[in-house]
Amino acid sequence: MGRLPVIAIAVLLLTASVAGCTSIAPSQPDPDDSETGIPEDPASDETTESSGDDLTTSAAGTLEVHYIAVGQAASVLVIGPDGETMLIDSGHFNDDGEHVINYLDAHNIDRIDYLVTSHPDADHIGGHAEVITHLETNGDGVGEIYDSGITSTTQTYAQYLDAVETHDVTLYEARAGDTIPFEGVTAEILGPPEGYLDGEDRNENSLVVQLRHGQASFLFTGDAEADAERFLVNEYGIQLETTVLKAGHHGSSSSTGDRLLDAATPAAVVISSPYDSQYGHPHEETLNRLAMRSVPAYWTATHGNTVFQSNGTHVTVGTQQSAPTAPLSLRDGTPIELGASDSITQRAVINASSGTTGSTTATTDGGTSNDPSDGTDSALAITEIHADAEGDDRENLNDEYVVFENTGDTSLDLAGWTVQDESGATYTFPEETVLDLGETITLRTGSGDDTATERYWGSSRPIWNNDGDTVIVTNTDGEQVLTESYP
Repeated sequence: MGRLPVIAIAVLLLTASVAGCTSIAPSQPDPDDSETGIPEDPASDETTESSGDDLTTSAAGTLEVHYIAVGQAASVLVIGPDGETMLIDSGHFNDDGEHVINYLDAHNIDRIDYLVTSHPDADHIGGHAEVITHLETNGDGVGEIYDSGITSTTQTYAQYLDAVETHDVTLYEARAGDTIPFEGVTAEILGPPEGYLDGEDRNENSLVVQLRHGQASFLFTGDAEADAERFLVNEYGIQLETTVLKAGHHGSSSSTGDRLLDAATPAAVVISSPYDSQYGHPHEETLNRLAMRSVPAYWTATHGNTVFQSNGTHVTVGTQQSAPTAPLSLRDGTPIELGASDSITQRAVINASSGTTGSTTATTDGGTSNDPSDGTDSALAITEIHADAEGDDRENLNDEYVVFENTGDTSLDLAGWTVQDESGATYTFPEETVLDLGETITLRTGSGDDTATERYWGSSRPIWNNDGDTVIVTNTDGEQVLTESYP
């Protein structure tokens, strides 16, 4: 479907912003849309600029995707390879856009070329009016807005439309099949379909956006739930394959379902919710689904602002705080204060070129450098997985092995790190396992005497499935830093 003409949007704005703000899509109250009874988040005084080593830039340039920590809300800043910007949602109404505006200012963002409204709940459009006004008054404004056309009767929604009208910002009503002309990035809208879903329910008709940059991709589903996810899987299938998935509805059990995860096969998932979410987000059901697939999860409550940088083939992951990424260990992390000024530190590198396997080569900060003054991150990679031993696997266990290499620029202390397969069989690297620059270490399945270059699992049976398995490496902070699937 083509975009709704701007003149028609102007009529919609005038209609929806009159007294009472009558909704054209009435629905039952949603607890996330309530404007009363939700605890205030601490005010943000300062947010940080991205730091850490960038990837080597490819011909595709660099794409940055910033998942801003905004509590029980959502906001994502995207900076394209040509400098264009996109903001997907703007946080909760209870801080009047303060966290998002502070973040934009800290990153010297004075214009948003594309403002995307996933849906009109107050925890997603809470800062829209203030962000629009701030940029139109103090910066270079807002280029255009993409909206599903589903409305709300809240004051927050009325203020959003008032700001659009006051500053004469172009607003498009979008549907599945539309595109956003984001320079250097393929930006497609996958939902909602024409005619809407589920009686025009706000969550189910969230604007679903997929960004592609070279071989890397990012999928945003808003608060889409079962019906919307069913539509997405049936309509797009393997097109949903993505490098990074933003968990739907803040990690609610009603979203990020099995079928979507199986179609999207994300290499990482980001969850936006506070540590003490009054709704219990993220729900255990969601975390279990991620754990079953060994998908690392980054939670804004413990990792803080989370930034992904793509060069088209690899994606670096940076967070404010080190915290577990194993889904079932997320709550073992320490909550980070909203608006904390901690800088971004690189944690991992995802190999986007591996497509559906979710294979990653991870840059980690969990090791100990032999030179404590050297703050450069170290990188652990898998150079070989030899799963099919010669002859009878059970009689030749030491011919089944995995070779790890330190591809970084400082020594890496692996003591206490674990290696697992999909079934949960676990090996723990012993003390004094230090991998120097450019060196490799081979982990053999059977028994033997450990050396500087070889370690022995001590298993009495084969570990790695000949037909396919996943090597999962977790550091001492509980972060899954390397996940390599084969064949």
